[in-house]
Amino acid sequence: MSTQYPRIVNVDEAPENRRRGGDLRAMLTPTSCGATSGFMGLAIVQPGERIGEHYHPYSEEFVFVVCGDLEVDLDGVTRPIKPNQGVMIPINMRHRFRNVGDTEARMVFHLGPLAPRPELGHVDTEETATSGPPEHAKVAS
Repeated sequence: MSTQYPRIVNVDEAPENRRRGGDLRAMLTPTSCGATSGFMGLAIVQPGERIGEHYHPYSEEFVFVVCGDLEVDLDGVTRPIKPNQGVMIPINMRHRFRNVGDTEARMVFHLGPLAPRPELGHVDTEETATSGPPEHAKVAS
């Protein structure tokens, strides 16, 4: 069966990814829709949850908050980010998000350009409940 493009992707079609905290759904990707310059998704962050600190060595990240009360740490500086606000996170800038409200937060994210390989796209700098030790702290066996 071939995939026809352009393709509409529903959030329920994107697999849950809780490795960095929250529920990150990569929706429009090279695999799902043939994207060649980046990928887009939705982060669903419950009250008290966070997305662990990381950076992207190849990509800028564009974030738009749809609903909820979030804080973003950008290279250690905390800023509130509210619904209907967006932020562009430059390549190599460490960042994490926290839901500081009492309702679910949702934010759309887009990263581009693509890393040479998917596993090179994110570098974790802290451990979360589901991630294990950060990439730079792992020891080769």
